[in-house]
Amino acid sequence: MDKALRAVVFIVLLVALAGCGGADESGAVRGDAPGVSADEIRLGSSLALTGHAGYLGTQTLRGADAYIRHVNDNGGVHGRKIRIIAYDDSYDPPRCLMNTQQLIISGDVFALFCYVGTPTTIKVLPLVEEAAIPLVGMFTGANALRQPFNPYLVNIRASYYQETEAAVRHLVEDLGIDRIAVFYQYDAYGFDGLIGTELALKGYDLEPVARGSYIRGTLNVSEGMEKIRHSGAEAVVMVGTYDACARFISVALEAGFDPIFYNVSFVGAEELARRLGPEVQSEVIMSQVVPQPVAGPDGAEDVASQYVRLLARYFPDDTPSFVGLEGFLNARIMVEGLQRAGRDLTRDGLIAAIESLRNYELGPGLSITYGPGDRQGLEKVYFTRLERGRFVPLLDWKGLGRGEGAQ
Repeated sequence: MDKALRAVVFIVLLVALAGCGGADESGAVRGDAPGVSADEIRLGSSLALTGHAGYLGTQTLRGADAYIRHVNDNGGVHGRKIRIIAYDDSYDPPRCLMNTQQLIISGDVFALFCYVGTPTTIKVLPLVEEAAIPLVGMFTGANALRQPFNPYLVNIRASYYQETEAAVRHLVEDLGIDRIAVFYQYDAYGFDGLIGTELALKGYDLEPVARGSYIRGTLNVSEGMEKIRHSGAEAVVMVGTYDACARFISVALEAGFDPIFYNVSFVGAEELARRLGPEVQSEVIMSQVVPQPVAGPDGAEDVASQYVRLLARYFPDDTPSFVGLEGFLNARIMVEGLQRAGRDLTRDGLIAAIESLRNYELGPGLSITYGPGDRQGLEKVYFTRLERGRFVPLLDWKGLGRGEGAQ
């Protein structure tokens, strides 16, 4: 038996032992509902709160917490307040694994919630499956969290395959571009975006004209950029984090290489825009999996308006963001599942409650449906364009380069 398998077996045994016995000091009844006491439901999260992806984790948690605080201030869920126990993993897979082990074994949590990143989340999948613990709302569009089907994984956002397919379709059909390269982080996240792009291009009998990569946690992008620059690419699909992608764009422009720079949602719109600054005039595109994080008219009840209002109430110094809105959506689905599961909570009951969601309305044109074999929530992909230092809706792809794309 190798070390990894021994570790998993050991963890599973500890999880089983943790499920036995009576109540602990907090009043939690151990058994069918660990992490649940008479007046509290505890959720566990491992995500990047520091390091090169710290903005993504911080914003995800802040968006979720805005809604959780609102729920708690209004009596909680069936008389119980929700508490998030969040551990920082700095976007490091071994730390995420260690955090998750602690949450499951010692943290006494009912479910896992708001994980951030592909390599980190994939690392904990054996624990999730063996412990039979729900993991709701992951800030990653990785296909490995969708195929093969895992009943304990609840995806809320669209996948990277859906993002890259939509982007390639616009690049090829609307702009007539057939020389497309891929710049990607050399790990599970980057490979997923690369494969998604390759599959999308294959539908047009194309393939990437070049592939350039960098190592997660570094800014060593020059070699990958040069490989792509010399390919004559007209567009670059970028699958990285905001710091590395900003560095790639800056180095490319310094070298006189100015294609369309398309970024997947995980890159992080606000931080990419901040790093590039308002002076960049190149075409920098980003797909999003949530609507623009702006409030509608007074009294509007769509999810973006609700997020903006509650963020201003509980975190008045924060600026609304796409990432934060995604965390807010995670909390909306988690709370709705807990409400439907009833007072007598079990993990299986939460899963069954989420499965019961049919056309759950989040705003005009935005709803979520799950089912016994369906853990994919939203399907829609939005596009934004960098304009004067911020990402605004891209409404006309054919207007790119003529100043007509954003309105």
